Order: sequence, then structure tokens, then C-alpha cells
Amino acid sequence: MSLLVDIRKRFPGFSLSVSFRAENERVGLLGASGCGKSMTLKCIAGIETPDEGKIVIDGETVFDSAKKICVPPQKRRTGYLFQSYALFPTMTIEQNLAIVLRKVPKEERQRRIGEIFEKLHLEGLRNRYPGRLSGGQQQRAALARILVSDPKIVMLDEPFSALDAFLRSQVEEEVLETLQSFKGTVLFVSHDRDEVFRICDEMKILQEGRIVASGRKEDLFRNPGNLPAARLTGCKNIAEAKKTGTRRIAVPAWGLALDTKEAVPDGIAYVGIRAHHIRTPHPGETVNCFEFKVERHKDSPFERTEYITAIAKADPDKKADDVKENLIRIVPDSEEAPAEHAESPSDTALFVLPPEHLLLLKASS
Repeated sequence: MSLLVDIRKRFPGFSLSVSFRAENERVGLLGASGCGKSMTLKCIAGIETPDEGKIVIDGETVFDSAKKICVPPQKRRTGYLFQSYALFPTMTIEQNLAIVLRKVPKEERQRRIGEIFEKLHLEGLRNRYPGRLSGGQQQRAALARILVSDPKIVMLDEPFSALDAFLRSQVEEEVLETLQSFKGTVLFVSHDRDEVFRICDEMKILQEGRIVASGRKEDLFRNPGNLPAARLTGCKNIAEAKKTGTRRIAVPAWGLALDTKEAVPDGIAYVGIRAHHIRTPHPGETVNCFEFKVERHKDSPFERTEYITAIAKADPDKKADDVKENLIRIVPDSEEAPAEHAESPSDTALFVLPPEHLLLLKASS
């Protein structure tokens, strides 16, 4: 199944303008609240109508403003899992599924309902009402109602936001298992980058109604390319940077001059590095190796985050007190004890910012 979306919709103070293609894959729409992720899904489903543009699902044009085509939602063969699940509270779970198949012959309807109940482990919940189900069971029931209609596209809108942390992990595994057997396109909306990374193959990063980065998830985390994408993929260590050589940049806020692995593009405005890539030096290592002052640290049950500032060797006239932005140091490996680096704030330690892990960022897409 294929999907083509090229739409624009204007609201007071906000404008949605997105364009992308997707095939038989799981595509994550990642972005902060209010960036247009859910509105994009609603336009594809036909719940909202774009002001202009085109939507094509598996070769069928379901919306075309120029040709005045707007296929109603019930004929678009899209499955939309709302955050609220939208199950009918006065119907049993079996009735919730049956109403979707009301035009299907009874024997075929019962067969399809039985198959989806077995696949999603809902057999024992046939005669229960939604109010008597747990959050995870409600979600599986809502997903079953979508899949039993044999959609061409499945769209999941923040599907785990209403679940607690323990249940979220369990239900996520169940949803992943279910989606493995779905052969069409899946659109997954979330503001949680970790969810998107675990579930999706492709990513579209949205900011203020526009896609600012797009590609395979591994590629976007490895090289987000611009400031909004770096922030939305979770990079905490970002500062303004200036090109000073083919493979050399100056980072005034950190008081450092850094070597890069790749040639520095002319349009660079920022540099970033993910906290887990900052490490202690190997024996004899000197490139991008500096002494840092540990300002403070924060412990959790499984890792320590250290906040450090450079004792600026690259600029001897710049005092460490002038450095306003902190780097974040995370030690994810429990075998590498944080105490080996710094016992308390004000201690100093050597750290490396590996050239291959520096993110060279433009200001925008």
C-alpha cells in the first residue's frame, strides 16, 4: 500500500503544510504538542478537510482540491486509533467490532471477528463493556476494531499516552507484534522520540506545521542536520558554532575549538553532541580532549548525569566562569563508575568530544 500526502491547511496563528510519501512501512511523525501531527492524520482520514492539496491512498485519490475530490471518511479504508480509543461504551467489545462490519455477511463477519480476537488475545473479553476493561485491554479492543475492517492504512495517534509506564511497555510490545502482520502503511504519531525509534522505520520530524527533517530513523539520529531536528531527537548539548577551517569549528559558549570528522559545511550555525558520546580519553588520545570542571551531578537508579564546563584551553583569555552553557555527561555503563571521574562538584576530569560524533547543524531545514 502506498500513501501520498501534499496538503495545506490554515488556522488563525498556525499553518499546516506537509508533503511526503510512504510505502508499506511504519512511519513516525515526531514533534512537540501543537506542531500539526494529529491534524495531519485527521486530514488523511477525512475528519478534517485541507484547504488545498492532494491525498492518494494505494493509487486512489481521496482528496484533490483542484479537482474537487473529497472522499468521505468511511470510504477511505483508513484505520484511526484515537487517544481516547473511541469505543462505544454501551456496546460489548464484540458489538463494537460487529458494527464496523454491519454490511458484511453474518458468517464472514463472525469469522473475521473471531480471527482478530484470537490474534490480539481478546477472546475472553467478547461480552465485556469498555468500562470494565483496563487501559491496555481497551487499546487492544480499539486496535482490533480498526484491523477487522481491513484498512489500507493504520494511523496511531499518541496510542500510549494514557497508560502508566509499566503498562505502556507491555502494550507497546503487543502493538508491535500486531503490526508485524499488517502489510500496509502505518503512521505513528508521538512526541516521544524513544517510542518512535522503537516502533518505526522512517521518521518525519515536524515543527510548527512543517516537516523539518525526514528519513530512516538511524540516519536522523546519527545526523539530524538542523537545530530543530537535533532538539526533537533528544540532543541536549547544542551551542552556536562557527567554521574556522575545512574540518575545524569554534564553539564560543563552550570555550572550545573542535576538530570534525567530516568537512564543515559553509552553512553551519550550531554544533551538537549527544551526552552518551562524551567519554574519557583512550591512552594517548589528544584530539578534542579537554579538561572539564564538574559543576554538579544527578543520579538515578541506573545512571548518572554530570554537568560539566570546559576549562577553556583553546582560548587562554577566556575564563571558565564566562562559559554560560553546560555540556551534559551521562555514564550509561554501570561498569564505568561515575566516581572514577569526579567525586564531587568542583572536581576536574578529562573528557573527549569524538570528532565522529559531532553533529554539524544548520539553523533550520
